[in-house]
Amino acid sequence: MNLSDLVTYLDTELRIAEIADYSNALNGLQLENHSGKVSKIVAAVDATLPVMRKAAAAGADLLIVHHGMFWTGLQTWTGPVFQKMKVALDAGLAVYSCHLPLDFHPTLGNDAVLARSLGLEPCGTFMKTKGTENGAKIETEISRDELVKRLETATGSRVHVCAAGPAVCRKIGIMTGGAGSEVGTVAKAGIDTFITGEGPHWSYTLAEELGINLIYGGHYATETFGVKALAAHIEAKFGIPWKFVDHPTGL
Repeated sequence: MNLSDLVTYLDTELRIAEIADYSNALNGLQLENHSGKVSKIVAAVDATLPVMRKAAAAGADLLIVHHGMFWTGLQTWTGPVFQKMKVALDAGLAVYSCHLPLDFHPTLGNDAVLARSLGLEPCGTFMKTKGTENGAKIETEISRDELVKRLETATGSRVHVCAAGPAVCRKIGIMTGGAGSEVGTVAKAGIDTFITGEGPHWSYTLAEELGINLIYGGHYATETFGVKALAAHIEAKFGIPWKFVDHPTGL
């Protein structure tokens, strides 16, 4: 498949031009390949040097990531930055990144896919980030212990819990990644149990004071879902095989 055709499709499906993001996200195609074709995709969370090496070794010509190549801002092409570019260019590896547009997508996004992996169905949103409604809101009845158990199963890792809210969760909010600092806004939205990846130290103590459950599932662990769902969607629609490259940070 032509890389340009796939990029056009992804940009439209993910609403790249419509959803505001952090300036260094640079959503969309970040690096072309010399063939202009896509025959195998690797999905990963971060466009790091180890991940690019694994993608090249897997024979991929497109790497789809959640966190792209330019999070640290303007930088010289030296050291590991040069090495990343060289690995990608030598392997003919294009890089496509989608941050908030992938978080927010109603069916392929991190929030929605994580919710469904817990056996829960989102019924709406509860936040607004950079002008876009987001966050998977779930209205149900499930014990906090059962919810924690399901999250550990879904992410494959232990989670950290501030059990300051009800033992039976009825209004659950999910925002993956580093959204712990939003705990105050989340509580005002009527959420009694907030699932995110990580947060600053004070997010735990504030959750205690506000009387809500705050469950940290890990920044990396909660954001593997979107890139996997997106790559699987591409394979189902266009027949391009894919592989997930796991390179956890433990954070």
